[in-house]
Amino acid sequence: MSRISLATIILFIIAISTYGLLEWYGAQEETTDILERTDNPEFIAENLNSDVYKASGALAYNVEAQRMEHYEKLEVTHFEYPRYTLYPKNDKPTWQITANEGTLYDNNRVKLENRVRLIATDKESLIQEVHGKNLEMDLKTNIISSEQTILILGKGFTMYGSGLIVDLNTTQMTLTEHVQTIYKKTKN
Repeated sequence: MSRISLATIILFIIAISTYGLLEWYGAQEETTDILERTDNPEFIAENLNSDVYKASGALAYNVEAQRMEHYEKLEVTHFEYPRYTLYPKNDKPTWQITANEGTLYDNNRVKLENRVRLIATDKESLIQEVHGKNLEMDLKTNIISSEQTILILGKGFTMYGSGLIVDLNTTQMTLTEHVQTIYKKTKN
């Protein structure tokens, strides 16, 4: 074996050893950083059921969840399987919104994700359900919005689109992009 081949093999072994050591040290540092960065929740609630009232004393909304974790430092509350019942102004009918996950931020905005459903409790409502991957709602104004694909189920129709703004106080809905509407034949 020539000196060049031997030097190449030794250099290759040194390079692999150095790379292995750097990766090992890097993995140790990441584990330490994750443990230090992970904030434990200040409190946890199981089977949460909470009513929130307006300054006037009227019920603003009710929230139920299988699990709730509040993180004071992050100013965020995380919910598993939340169900909000919203009580709009002017005695309008209530609406329920459910999801697999929800995050309440300090500014009273809630981001709901994974299998989100907005359901009208009034059986006479033209729009009965809205389905989406995620929706955001402002608990102060009762305005719900999404930039994602939306499915709207109503009396005698199904509508597909994207981008939605719903004001529950006025029951006005705006769909940014309409894709398709399918009308169902109704019986006379």
